Amino acid sequence: MARSLRAALRARGMVPDEQDAVLRVFSLAMAPRLAMWDDDHHPAWLHPARSALILLHDVEPVDPAVLIVAALHESLDAHLRLPLPEVERNVGSATAQALRQIPMPGDERLVERLLLLGPGLALAALAERLDQLRHLHLRDDVIEHWADIHTEVSTAWLPFAARTDGTLGRRYAHWVRTFARRV
Repeated sequence: MARSLRAALRARGMVPDEQDAVLRVFSLAMAPRLAMWDDDHHPAWLHPARSALILLHDVEPVDPAVLIVAALHESLDAHLRLPLPEVERNVGSATAQALRQIPMPGDERLVERLLLLGPGLALAALAERLDQLRHLHLRDDVIEHWADIHTEVSTAWLPFAARTDGTLGRRYAHWVRTFARRV
């Protein structure tokens, strides 16, 4: 996946230093996954790269700092999140602070907090959440929450995506329509 990510970064015109920064963060985000599994078939395995790739394929323009936040953000599996002090040490305080600002699903002030995100953080949050949603049907451990997740996405994430980026808005609308058959 690192090769695919580098190829996408290169195709978008990112300079080698930007490519290296994103790939270094991808490596950091993979550390908990590598420690937990020796099987790369778990749906959460390549989540950090997939989140960045959503932005690289669907958003124009995309900032390397936004890719970094998207790759580090983990909204579903708390045990796979890098501790913020580790993010701060390895990536910087600005990135750690950005991650603190992104609301988690289920936040009682979700809509308000999403609306307070700046444009880059909004894109990072939307890409990360979209990747989680796209692989939700592979996750037996959250099946009992599918209906609640679908409701939250329909009422909060979809309208936010639609007002933030047309392509991501269409991707969210497609997920909502398609996933409705599963709940």
